[in-house]
Amino acid sequence: MALPVLHDDLTESELDKIVDNATIASSFLKAISHEGRLMILCHLVTGEKSVTELEDLLSARQAAVSQQLSRLRLEGLVVPRRDGKAIYYRLADDRPRKMLETVYELFCKD
Repeated sequence: MALPVLHDDLTESELDKIVDNATIASSFLKAISHEGRLMILCHLVTGEKSVTELEDLLSARQAAVSQQLSRLRLEGLVVPRRDGKAIYYRLADDRPRKMLETVYELFCKD
């Protein structure tokens, strides 16, 4: 996949769209730039998980996991679902999965 080439004769509308998308992309990258949030997303790629399951998978305390889930929720990357006392989270859309595939290719694959 080739990246678009910026040229001198971009319209103001095209420049505005680039600026708007850069802001969105920057917010997305900031949200996943924390190791704990990145690992939560990695676990959610395989499907919905409860907060308790994520605590166990991450070997982290509930408060830390909940704090990171809160940030991911605010950024629109995860969606919660309550079932009784348990809260389950899943990926909100395919953006995190696509990014994690790239991260895996760059950093994890031999």
